[in-house]
Amino acid sequence: MKTKEVQVLREQGMDAMSVALCVQRASQFRASVYLTDGSRRMNAKSLMGMMTLGLVSGDSITVEADGADEDDALSGLCAFFEGN
Repeated sequence: MKTKEVQVLREQGMDAMSVALCVQRASQFRASVYLTDGSRRMNAKSLMGMMTLGLVSGDSITVEADGADEDDALSGLCAFFEGN
């Protein structure tokens, strides 16, 4: 399992379209991917779970990946939140 703290730098934050794209990206990996925001931990492959986080630009979150392609999942999701 690997974790990395990342700041949401997407200009629009995590609006509905961004959440859908994030879930789509996370679902491409076999690894389990979770996001932690304070005391809340959500499955990054769950559209409803991701919507409840309500992330805005400037928020810090921890991305956690566990599985065969965890390195790729971690770098892919971190790049997404950083706006790349």
